[in-house]
Amino acid sequence: MKLTESQKTISIDKSRFRVVVAGRRFGKTFLAINELAKFARYPNQKCLYIATTYRQAKGVIWDDLLQLLYEKNWVKKVNLSDLTVTLVNGSIITLRSSDNNTALRGTKWNFISLDEYASMDPATWDSILRPTLSDTEGHALFIGTPYGRNHFWDLYNNANTLDDWSSYQFTTAQGGNVAPAEIEAAKRDMAEREFNQEYNATFEDAAGIIAYAFTQDNVKTAPQLSPSNALHIGMDFNTDNFAACVMLQNKDTLHIIDEIMLQNASTGDMCKEIQQRYGRRMIFVYPDASGSQRKTSANGMTDHLILHNAGFKVRTPKTNPAVKDAIAAVNSRLRSTSGDIKLFIDPNCKNTLASMNKFTYKEGSRVPDKSSGYDHMFDALKYCVWQLFPLQQMRFDTLPGNRFRSTGVRPR
Repeated sequence: MKLTESQKTISIDKSRFRVVVAGRRFGKTFLAINELAKFARYPNQKCLYIATTYRQAKGVIWDDLLQLLYEKNWVKKVNLSDLTVTLVNGSIITLRSSDNNTALRGTKWNFISLDEYASMDPATWDSILRPTLSDTEGHALFIGTPYGRNHFWDLYNNANTLDDWSSYQFTTAQGGNVAPAEIEAAKRDMAEREFNQEYNATFEDAAGIIAYAFTQDNVKTAPQLSPSNALHIGMDFNTDNFAACVMLQNKDTLHIIDEIMLQNASTGDMCKEIQQRYGRRMIFVYPDASGSQRKTSANGMTDHLILHNAGFKVRTPKTNPAVKDAIAAVNSRLRSTSGDIKLFIDPNCKNTLASMNKFTYKEGSRVPDKSSGYDHMFDALKYCVWQLFPLQQMRFDTLPGNRFRSTGVRPR
């Protein structure tokens, strides 16, 4: 099969697991057929194509797959009812759907292609198909168009940090199968969010996302930590999920280099974990202001006092900033209105990235939805950001004679 240059780049990649995010009509299914044939050309291979439904498996790929295999004189037997092709070299290509994923348990494969993975139950891969590649040390190809920042988004980003994984992102235009005039027409007819998702293959924000300024430009490998580096740690007190966001500061830029999430832990436990990871160095901690009153230790010490006694420099206001102001401060670091990026996140900080992508407001409101569990790392981050880079406001105090002097707060 003749591949486009973009498809060829993916096909020649030797990574065991490849993730391809592409716009509509890029040629994802054409690529899947090529990869099935490529792996099946070796004797006695078992290759599997997974679609979201049986109808898609049969209607989208079946006829084109058979045509290719017949043209190559590779076909020995076709089972139409089972959507299986046996080749003359003993290899088998099977089509299945993810809507009946339990039927896939206990099988064994050399290669699996998952088409439109964003629309599948993530358990199809995580708990059902991944084990089927272990005996054979088989390969997998994930292809699809984005559908919000769901498990496909997670897989795409994780692929950048895992050995033997690779990821690609191509627009419809880069596929070369759709005329530019048609793409422009679609752009005029569609809402911006839908066009970007379907044609530009971008992972669009969920409605009401709190870290609205976050993009992949904020994801960057952390610089090497030296013994002289001071650390800045934002901290969110929570018995169930005690969160700490570990940062390096370089002038007006912050880089999140690490994250700590402890389950059912005390402030003392968090202090020990930080000390074990980073030893003796200058560490500034920016905790929830409520910790000045909150007591979780058996000896009755407040959380802030425990942090102080552990040798940390505790920086906190008397009260927490207004939620909307703290959120605005974080977004201004992620990307300012002039396009400046002053906050970066190491790709290994999975909980922080999930918080950026999935922490939302409650539907129809501007109240953060804390029921999702994605709030902890964002809250830890915002306490530090607000202390280091508070939003600038003009303040005025009233003076005799109705004159004003600048001190920081506009009169109400």
